[in-house]
Amino acid sequence: MDASSAKKALHPFWPRDLVIPSYVANDRSMSEILVFLFSVSGVFLLVTWLITGINSKLGTWRRLAICWFAVCGFIHSVIEGWFSLYHDILPGDQSFLSQLWKEYSKGDSRYIIADNFTVCMETVTALLWGPFSFWAVYSFLTAKSYRFVLQLTISLGQLYGAVLYFFTEHRDGYAHSEFGHPIYFWFYFVFMNFLWIIIPLLLIVDAWRQLSTAQTYADTSERLKTKRK
Repeated sequence: MDASSAKKALHPFWPRDLVIPSYVANDRSMSEILVFLFSVSGVFLLVTWLITGINSKLGTWRRLAICWFAVCGFIHSVIEGWFSLYHDILPGDQSFLSQLWKEYSKGDSRYIIADNFTVCMETVTALLWGPFSFWAVYSFLTAKSYRFVLQLTISLGQLYGAVLYFFTEHRDGYAHSEFGHPIYFWFYFVFMNFLWIIIPLLLIVDAWRQLSTAQTYADTSERLKTKRK
């Protein structure tokens, strides 16, 4: 990086020649931001775990799945919803959630520059998968017949978004992060997003099995009714 590029940077984002004139550095530390994110997510997980324990019919796997949807509801609706609403003022805003996004942008600067893909993806996620995740929690707690349809729909949407998220950055040559950095690349960019590939995949398989079993039962019942006639 030459001297002129160094003067232009004045920010921690990649590529280093990005020009972000409205950028204001965070006044909160990385630890403050991460403690907030994981603490609130942990509260959602713990409260949901305790609530699901009231129903003795729910096994450990099902309770964990419901906890996942509760945490997703919070992250999609609140965290990603904030980005969807305020992406245009993010670089200079010092609200806590804006600082959270500026911290995360060290691992993917597409957020700090309001890249078209991230804005569109996060808006869809906030408007659909956030409310749908809370709806899924409710549907499992009240044993609604459509609960696995919701699980399949949400998980497919999450998986599709995550695959596009990684694939678009791969085609950009991982230009929006310090490639290989243990925190910004491997933890922020890879690990925190890869969860939305692994867990939705497991839930898709689970929903497939549940819905297939239900359809098999319905088909068998229909054949028995036909024979009786």
